[in-house]
Amino acid sequence: MLLKHTTSEIKERSALTVNPAKTCQPIGAMYASLGIHGCLPHSHGSQGCYAYHRSALTRHYKEPVMAATSAFTEGASVFGGQANLLQAIDNMFTVYNPDIIAVHTTCLSETIGDDIPQIVKKAEADGKIPEGKYVIHANTPSYVGSHVTGFSNMCKSMVDYFSESNGHKSKTINLIPGYVEPSDMEEIRRIASEMKLKTIMFPDTSGVLNGPMTGRFKMYPDGGVTIDQLKQTGSGMGTVAMGRLASMAAARALDNKCKVPCEIIDLPIGLHGTDAFIDTLRHIAGVNVPDSLTFERGQMVDIISDMHQYFYGKRVGLVGDPDQLLALTKFLVSLDMHPVYIVTGTPAGKKYEKALREVVKDVPGEVKISVPGDMYLFHQWIKQEPVDLLIGNSYVKYIAKDDDIPYVRYGFPILDRVGHSYFPTVGYKGGMRLLEKILDALLDRQDRDATDINMELVM
Repeated sequence: MLLKHTTSEIKERSALTVNPAKTCQPIGAMYASLGIHGCLPHSHGSQGCYAYHRSALTRHYKEPVMAATSAFTEGASVFGGQANLLQAIDNMFTVYNPDIIAVHTTCLSETIGDDIPQIVKKAEADGKIPEGKYVIHANTPSYVGSHVTGFSNMCKSMVDYFSESNGHKSKTINLIPGYVEPSDMEEIRRIASEMKLKTIMFPDTSGVLNGPMTGRFKMYPDGGVTIDQLKQTGSGMGTVAMGRLASMAAARALDNKCKVPCEIIDLPIGLHGTDAFIDTLRHIAGVNVPDSLTFERGQMVDIISDMHQYFYGKRVGLVGDPDQLLALTKFLVSLDMHPVYIVTGTPAGKKYEKALREVVKDVPGEVKISVPGDMYLFHQWIKQEPVDLLIGNSYVKYIAKDDDIPYVRYGFPILDRVGHSYFPTVGYKGGMRLLEKILDALLDRQDRDATDINMELVM
């Protein structure tokens, strides 16, 4: 393996990324688009780009991802893709009959400078968009940001195109879940439902990328936020946006456009993260926390107390998306674990890095953080001083294997395991599952390394 040649000697790299800890904007935009009911995502670029975006999502969620492409050839690459997109819009509505087409751009169309709103207006003028159907867009050049940026841009487009105020505030709370699994979105909605709250979640991929096997193919699954619901978001009593990088832009746009006040919080990962989410809902809606959620919280506290001895002082290395890393780092610190290496490939900014460093300020020893960074640097840190546990996507497994370190799969993409789209890691129930995964990784290693003499039955 090439990773066996990773050196511990670190040299300054200003224009070279090795083993990136991110993927491109259009993948995040396509994922967000799939969270709209009856939506057909459209990649305005070459067939190769579209094939990669689809395959990346299909391999992670183990579900067929439907999308379309402008299929740029040499001519479109030189003269622009307007003719391709106009023909594509006509074909999609004629053949596949979606309720909405969500166009996201690629490197090629962005470099050319295609004006998507102008092209969509021409499609309307030419009668290519049927009455009651919609085309929205987001600019998502792959050479800027990451899949998290693309997700954020498409979420903001949902607000820009659809949110409207009817002049009256409803008792509905808008939930922007961030770049999380369909199972996480489902759990976030369940928690709000336990509090007897009426909510609109956008986007919502639950039931779309973790739906049941019925034996019948559905081009557009039953899940996803509807267009009518997106329009109603402008009359909500408030918005809770989870994760600053993925959700804040849409929440702020909704506030500016429709004067819907927003609360920006961390992802509800772990005990304190879930407490903050529930407390935010409680304040906005003026309701009490039900006994059912208090019971779940008590279970999680009990599990933490049972497991704490195994977590205490363990050094952890993390790779992933900014919002997940921040919430997960807070969770690990609360368990008295020591996150010492933290890398995200997304350019999250100095404020984000400052927030991360504030979380780990009491962790003993040096904590190394790279925003943005890559997994080559992450591996070099490990070569210098190993850790007890790694947490990250499937690409981290090569580092785990090379340096023989216990490893928990978390984040995007997870390509070599199945089930993450069905089992949440947010909320109290998701936190308990995450605790179990971390403990299993640590104790499985202890069992593996035990001799016949010190192999323990009760641990």
